[in-house]
Amino acid sequence: MNRPTLYGADYSVYVRIARLALEEKGVEYELVPLDIFAAEGIPAWYLEHHPFGRIPAFEHDGFRLFETNAIARYIDEAFHGPALQPADARGRARMGQMTGMLDAYGYRAMVWDVAVERLEKAEPDEALIAGGLSQAETVLRVLTSLKVPGPWLLGDQLTLADLHAAPIIGYFLKVAEGKKRLAQFAEIHAWWGRIAARPSFAKTEKAD
Repeated sequence: MNRPTLYGADYSVYVRIARLALEEKGVEYELVPLDIFAAEGIPAWYLEHHPFGRIPAFEHDGFRLFETNAIARYIDEAFHGPALQPADARGRARMGQMTGMLDAYGYRAMVWDVAVERLEKAEPDEALIAGGLSQAETVLRVLTSLKVPGPWLLGDQLTLADLHAAPIIGYFLKVAEGKKRLAQFAEIHAWWGRIAARPSFAKTEKAD
């Protein structure tokens, strides 16, 4: 098999999720830089890989995918290495519930409404940040309730749920309000220390 290609930018939470899966499986891959916020816009050729012009997109031996959850599951199932999905149906369902919740309720609140608003705006919208923090608190509370006893979100096995949550929460922790909120949830705070210490997490950190 040829090594796969991942299209996207190293600042992207979702590109990082796919990269974490590749790193944890020990798969060599090529990252093709693609900045969807570039002044010149999205290149026309990229729309053949992702018709909505988002990142990441993925290609392996002529097989193309977009949408991070689909990419991550393919990486786990197509390549050798440690399994990143539970073997049982209920475990896989719980994993999907966690990643779906983070996508639907966590990503925008934690990343855009809190971190990006605080870090990137000259005059941050404090009402938007407050709403994001409230939503983030709910997400962390629910994630705590769903977490299975053990080092990882689903117990003893590192799964795609961990790799999905880590970049979103990591971005949230770039600001003081995020660190303060996470500290209120001891189990997730301890989990964060473990996932952030993994070599895959350090290797996929955006260069300053």
